[in-house]
Amino acid sequence: MHEPILNRVVLLLLFCVPVGAYFIGETYTVTLATRTVILALAAVGLNVALGLGGMVSFGHAAFFGLGGYTAGVLASHSFNSQPLFEWPIVVHGTNFMPLIWFIVIIVGGSAAYIIGRLSLRTTGVYFIMITLAFAQMLYYFAISWPTYGGEDGLPLYVRNDFPGLNTQNSLHFFLICFTILVICLLFFWFLQRSSFGLALMATRENSQRVESLGIETRKLKIIAFVLSGIITGIAGALYADLNRFVSPQMYSWHLSGEIIIFVILGGVGRLIGPVVGTVLYVLIDYYIGGFTTYWKVFLGLLLIGVVLYSKQGLVGMLIARRE
Repeated sequence: MHEPILNRVVLLLLFCVPVGAYFIGETYTVTLATRTVILALAAVGLNVALGLGGMVSFGHAAFFGLGGYTAGVLASHSFNSQPLFEWPIVVHGTNFMPLIWFIVIIVGGSAAYIIGRLSLRTTGVYFIMITLAFAQMLYYFAISWPTYGGEDGLPLYVRNDFPGLNTQNSLHFFLICFTILVICLLFFWFLQRSSFGLALMATRENSQRVESLGIETRKLKIIAFVLSGIITGIAGALYADLNRFVSPQMYSWHLSGEIIIFVILGGVGRLIGPVVGTVLYVLIDYYIGGFTTYWKVFLGLLLIGVVLYSKQGLVGMLIARRE
């Protein structure tokens, strides 16, 4: 199957299955599809850094958690009618989704810039460990922050609002998440084919040759890392609305590892790879996990098979067979 056709088929199925399930009353399927879409969005964010820039970040849960907590804190202050800050000016919370996303972009982008600038002073395993350290710092900070629930987390009593839609309706909320996923996939497609993306991929392969052309490779990587953190942060904000709850687990290294698995399973650097990997992960979790608590053994075997026999992931395997 050609890659453009595969991309369309995957997105069409991901759209049609929950819509059909909604109209026959299977609302849980809609919720499961929404969770899949949100996690796939987080994986698309990592794919910008890992797939295009070759940056193996083991701390992307930091941006996922920042997005979730930003949405949760703003929503809780809006619900309680308590100001977020009172000095030097009074700042109130909000439950308006577009405004929350805008703030998440600022928070996530700023955090990614700081973490990126510090982490990119190193390479290889040291880069991996520094990104992990930042995520763990935020994890323990969230645990020790009693104002917003500490270890118990922070509940959101209702989902935030989006103009013209009822976000309490499972299908409406799914459509919001799916639309954002498609927009970010289009952005990734454009980025991959732009001069910036081509230079970034060249840096991934041989940074010294790129630098010999007068291009600042570190600057390219920082920009890519910031874009990656922003997309993953938006996914975290949507995840908070989905569960109506945020907790320090959104910062955990387990989540960072899962996001990496999504990308590797589907195909690093492939447009639809993170989506395919996430769908497969969720299906294994749901169906095999319903029979045994050892479902991750099957996931591990699958991951080993993909790494050994198809470095381009499942998407690369399907395309290679067609070629």
